[in-house]
Amino acid sequence: MEPDTAPRRLDHVERAHLRSPGDASHVMYRYAAAPEFTGLLERFWIPVWSVPPGREAPQQVLQYPVTLLVVSGDYARFHGVVSGLSTTTLTGDGWAVGVMCAPAAGALVARGSVAPYTDRHVPLAQVLGADGERLTARVRAAMTGDSTSPAAHRAAMDAFGDALRPLLPVDPEGQLVNRVVAFVEGDHAVTRVAQVCAAFDLSERALQRLVRRRLGLTPKWLIQRRRLQEAAERLRARGTTLAEVSALLGYADQPHFSRDFARVTGMTPGAFAARFAG
Repeated sequence: MEPDTAPRRLDHVERAHLRSPGDASHVMYRYAAAPEFTGLLERFWIPVWSVPPGREAPQQVLQYPVTLLVVSGDYARFHGVVSGLSTTTLTGDGWAVGVMCAPAAGALVARGSVAPYTDRHVPLAQVLGADGERLTARVRAAMTGDSTSPAAHRAAMDAFGDALRPLLPVDPEGQLVNRVVAFVEGDHAVTRVAQVCAAFDLSERALQRLVRRRLGLTPKWLIQRRRLQEAAERLRARGTTLAEVSALLGYADQPHFSRDFARVTGMTPGAFAARFAG
């Protein structure tokens, strides 16, 4: 698989990564998870970076409602969902191998509610035990040498697969939360929690418990995050006014949209567009 180079429409994952135009700090390799992991794992990403001495390259992400497992040369972590803006600062030379889980996977990895992991990460071995230690060792062995090699990437992903395969099959509640998230992310007309409840014949309280246990957040957050990710994509594309963006996303008025956007990203929509559009 070749690294991302040519400009194109942002895909489902890329629109969450707020990469500044001209940021040459890293090359990002992305691979779909094997079909056997459908419902459990979504995609692998492997950044390989080189940042000049004395400089830093902050990477910001409007994370999806999923947990992450990441192994690098320096750390191995299980990440809960980040409710705000996730920032990772790259320095020196390095690599990481991460897997973006399906919504169902977090509670299976953590063996219980993922709510305690919201906005935090823990060592991978804390949730996977000895399997996490073996996974970490295999990934580091695979990535030693040429960290851009497709063979190295395949070996690293195989290590993740072997560690996580025992979590299959996905349980019925996990399948339900996967469908709920897909519904919210796939239908831009969904702007109210009541619409989700009606679609799945769930009471609001039952939906809240499900999303809290499996994702660590709320149904309202799911809807807001999808809207903000879409806003970030549209603002980076240029050619659309703030009023048009807010109306397209179902906001009652532009100030409401601007407040929501600034609260999460720390930037007004105008400042965001000036920084990231390209």
